[in-house]
Amino acid sequence: MGLVICDISVSLDGYVVGPNDSREHPWGDGTDLHAWMFAAATDDDRAILQEFIAGIGAIVMGRTSFEKNEGDGGWGGAGPLGAIPCFVVTHHEPAASYPSVFTFVTDGVASAIQQAKHAAGDKVVGLHGATVMQQALPLGLVDEIRVHVAPVLLGGGTRLFGRLDSAVLLERTSAIVTPAATHLGFRVVR
Repeated sequence: MGLVICDISVSLDGYVVGPNDSREHPWGDGTDLHAWMFAAATDDDRAILQEFIAGIGAIVMGRTSFEKNEGDGGWGGAGPLGAIPCFVVTHHEPAASYPSVFTFVTDGVASAIQQAKHAAGDKVVGLHGATVMQQALPLGLVDEIRVHVAPVLLGGGTRLFGRLDSAVLLERTSAIVTPAATHLGFRVVR
């Protein structure tokens, strides 16, 4: 089975989403966390992104991330990476029907990750969003954390590590600096 990796953009002060996030503004007010992927992307930034996307076999996300980005004005008729299977951790399965790329998992993040690993085979299971990572990390279900630190201080929003109850040992595996972000990779030490 492949690795479970949280790969996410973050502000220097630790936020993955700025204040006042909504369906209309899924990244919140004043955020420029993803410039390294778009407007300010260098060849190094594009290579980092492409390598990660090419290795993804499934995605696990929370219900909030799903609701802020699905459908028209978001991902359209597919998931964040097109046809890549997405497992949405939720308390209740939605009444509406959604594209078959989405599977709603009501029995917790561990079950969602297990299902995603099965779907991904030898490819990576990507964790999408802070809440899913915060649930999976203390359970020992995260193999790597990759953060793309944007040169911005948001002062509020959703913290990546907002709910950790104990220390987690990490081993740095990579550090690449570009004008738009500092890309850091860590292996979770067990």
